[in-house]
Amino acid sequence: MKKNEVRIGGVYKATVTNKKVEVRIDEVKPSGGWAATNLATGKKITIKTAGRLTAIPVGNTKVTKTGNVTVVETEPATVETFENAPVDRRALKKPKKKTRSESVTEKPDGKISCVAAALMVLGESTEPMNAKEMIEAMETKGYWQSPGGKTPHATLYSAILRDLSKGDEARFVKTERGQFTVHK
Repeated sequence: MKKNEVRIGGVYKATVTNKKVEVRIDEVKPSGGWAATNLATGKKITIKTAGRLTAIPVGNTKVTKTGNVTVVETEPATVETFENAPVDRRALKKPKKKTRSESVTEKPDGKISCVAAALMVLGESTEPMNAKEMIEAMETKGYWQSPGGKTPHATLYSAILRDLSKGDEARFVKTERGQFTVHK
């Protein structure tokens, strides 16, 4: 379809998210294209190019040819509103992602994370520990084993510092340089 064939108020078949739907053209947009209403859902959409519209409008049409000019007239579209239809808003929302603190404690294979193991070790300890001491205690108690990294203590130390940046929600407490304990 060509740009000059599109009429305000006309109902056309348009390609919207790879589906052919009926739309009513509402107005010409100043930036180009048209504001339209998806007649199946009642939602406002933007048609950027005439190529998304089919050449023949949907509905009762009257086509007249006079010489080289073809005139296509359509009846005004009827619009159904969905104001009173029950809508389950929960189904429309995206599922909530797990927060970082929720995902570090549980893994699909049943193992616990390094940070969760550090929290367990510090919870059992009566005095503060540094990252190397926590890694050794986690491995000896069987809570967590390094997957083969060269500096697991540095990774744990970094994770603890990120947790401390949460302020009041932090699970760790820094007692002195390099020494940590847990909130009790």
